[in-house]
Amino acid sequence: MLNGSPLFTGDAGSGESEIRRWVLENDWLETIVALPSQMFFNTGITTYIWILSNRKPAHRRHKVLLVNGAATYKVKERGKEKDIEVFAQKMRKSLGDKRNELSEGHIQQLDDLAFEFKEGEFTKIFDSIDFGYRKITIERPLRLNFQVSPERLGRLETQTAFMNLATSKKKSEAGVAEIEAGKVLQAAILEALRRLDSKLYSDRKQFEKVLETALSKAKLKLSAPVKKAILAALSEKDETAEICVDDKGNPEADGDLRDFESVPLKEDIYTYFQREVLPHVSDAWINETVRDEKDGEVGKVGYEINFNRHFYEYQPLRPRSEIASEIKALQLRLLAVFQDMGH
Repeated sequence: MLNGSPLFTGDAGSGESEIRRWVLENDWLETIVALPSQMFFNTGITTYIWILSNRKPAHRRHKVLLVNGAATYKVKERGKEKDIEVFAQKMRKSLGDKRNELSEGHIQQLDDLAFEFKEGEFTKIFDSIDFGYRKITIERPLRLNFQVSPERLGRLETQTAFMNLATSKKKSEAGVAEIEAGKVLQAAILEALRRLDSKLYSDRKQFEKVLETALSKAKLKLSAPVKKAILAALSEKDETAEICVDDKGNPEADGDLRDFESVPLKEDIYTYFQREVLPHVSDAWINETVRDEKDGEVGKVGYEINFNRHFYEYQPLRPRSEIASEIKALQLRLLAVFQDMGH
């Protein structure tokens, strides 16, 4: 008997999800029964009985039965709707948060529902795999513009790699000399960059060529981290800019635009991607380097059992005319109160 957390807590690949995966993929889960709320002294939350078996009969193999013992029906009391538990009765005297109890009849009803293995108003049968999904990583390309401006040059001076040029691990005079040399190099880099025009570049490759030319003219040979710091400081995100690509011509991903999709295990991830993602973001792609540790396929496998979703019943909204009449009645009451206050 557990609370609701083991049903869904933990993302794909987490310990909780992997436990559910192990139970379901080994076909150990037979039935889960949701009990009514307010059944225990110190909590009013809904609890669940997990029925596990390693000797499932043939007709129940790779199947899971969910029993909604927490079902309620609505009654009107004094003009207000109230939820009444189907499989519980109110206690004569509450004990803390415990206000409901199971009668012998309710216990027998739930027992019958759990072991008859039939679909009905309070029961649903699923394949074990129905609770599984594959979490795929959706990437979108990095788009940057570049410009040499006072504001962006100011950002360069706070970049770690640039600041480290004027530091030293050496002691005494050697350390001082190294720091001074670093400061001279920092000043030379800034001077070389200031000589560039303030043109806005929307293509990183083009700007890199301009930058290399400027550094070459100034006879500056910089390390890769320092060049990276310069590009980072002089760049800004720009949806209209060209896509940044790596040395192999592949688009680079923008970490800020990274998203995730949970695809049911019964559905092909690429079919899902074509239908649900591409129509909205045409430049997106699936990161195929993120794979499941067990099956090696793209995306991480997760399992969750969302009771509320499976037993959700749509409640239609009230007619607008009814809501409008209530608002009008409230306005009239407020107006009467204000008039009385005026007197």
